[in-house]
Order: sequence, then C-alpha cells, then structure tokens
Amino acid sequence: MGKGCITATKYFLFLFNLLYFLFGAILMGFGLWILLDNQSFLIVLKDSMALKVACYILIGVGAFSMLLSFLGCLGAIYEIRCLLGLYFTCLLLILIAQIAAGALIYLQKEMVNEEMSKIVTKVIENFYGNDTATEKAWNFVQMTMECCGWDGRADWSGNMVIVNSSQLLFPCSCQNRSDVTANYSHTGFCEASTPDWPVYDVGCSSKVESWLLTNIGIVLGICLGVAVIELLGMILSICLCRNVHTEEYTKVPKY
Repeated sequence: MGKGCITATKYFLFLFNLLYFLFGAILMGFGLWILLDNQSFLIVLKDSMALKVACYILIGVGAFSMLLSFLGCLGAIYEIRCLLGLYFTCLLLILIAQIAAGALIYLQKEMVNEEMSKIVTKVIENFYGNDTATEKAWNFVQMTMECCGWDGRADWSGNMVIVNSSQLLFPCSCQNRSDVTANYSHTGFCEASTPDWPVYDVGCSSKVESWLLTNIGIVLGICLGVAVIELLGMILSICLCRNVHTEEYTKVPKY
C-alpha cells in the first residue's frame, strides 16, 4: 500500500472513530435516560431488575465504545500497531457479543413477555387512581395504544379498588373512545352503567408486539448499520496495522 493510501486509510479511520465516539455517547445517554427518567411510560417498569441490568449494560457499552474510539483515533493518527491490533480485537469481540445478545433476546422472548406480564399485573393490582407517576404512565400506555390490561380487560378483575367497590367501576384510560359521545376522564376510575365495560377488548401485550412487528425493519436496519460500521472499522484498522512496519512511539506527545 502506497503512502497516499496509508494516509487516506488513517484519516478515514479517524473519521470513523469520531462517529463511533458519538454513537457511544448516545448509547450511554440513552441508558442513563431510561435509568433516571421519571416522566415517561418506562416508569411502569421501574421495579424490573432486567430493565435495570439492561440500562447498566447500555451505559457500560457506551462508555467502552467511547474509550475504544479514543484508542482507535490515537492508534490511527500516530500509527501505533499495538493499539490498532487491540482496537481490531475489541471491535471483533463487540460484534460477536452483539450477535450473541440478539440471539439470546430472540430465544428468551417468552421469558421477557412473562417478566413484563408480572410487572404490569402488579401495577394494575395496586392501581388506586391517585394519579401517581406510575399510574400516569400506565394510563398513557392504555390511552395511546388503545388497549386494556396486559393480556386483556380481565387483568383488571384483580384490582383492589374495583373488587371492593359496590359500584361498577372500570379504569377510565381503558374507555373505548368510539363509544363515548360526551367528555370523559383520562385518569382514575369511571362508573359503568352495565357490567359490560365500554373498554377496549385487546390487551396491551398484543399492541406492543404489533408495534414491534411494524417497526422491525427500522430496528433491523439500525442493527445492520451498526454492524457494517464496525466491520468497516475492523477492515480499516487491520489494513493500517499491516502496513505500519515500525512503532514510532516518539510521535506520541509526552505530557
């Protein structure tokens, strides 16, 4: 490889690592947002250990990606073979880990659904209509997705307020808006005129699954894009590493 090609490869690798640094920062920020957010519907899952572990993994992967991109920039600009080799190895391990994680999530999807069902069932059973952050979040989910309960409206039969009330109560956020002619409440409980609640029949689990199937192309596209970027970084780093024959550590600035 000529000197001009080496120079071009070096600066392409530097540009790639700049983008990879930004990707790591976004990933870490996303993990922190999920972990600390108290406003969105994700607060419903605040007691999920699996979600907390996923957040810590996102934060760790993001921080590691930022560190790795810094090492890649250093190895590319100063042509340090050991850093380029380390960079290639780490990218390879990350790519393998991503493939393994994707396969694990796919194979364990039933367990994920069961975990979600347990969390939402607990939220529904302890729903008192006090407009807490968790209740607001679940009201938002049911209203936006036009669903009721996790598996269906029957999930609300275990709610203590509904069970202990002498009135025919049902969650207002489940109310089927197509059957309502006047203004209605979005929170708390509403009173039904008959035992047949005017609510959505479909559960939120099927709505979430439908949303995932609708947007699976976007998710796969993002995953494929990240994998292609990582492969590009591996190719550039190994090409540069093979064509750098001497370790010029004197190029590295000393502080």
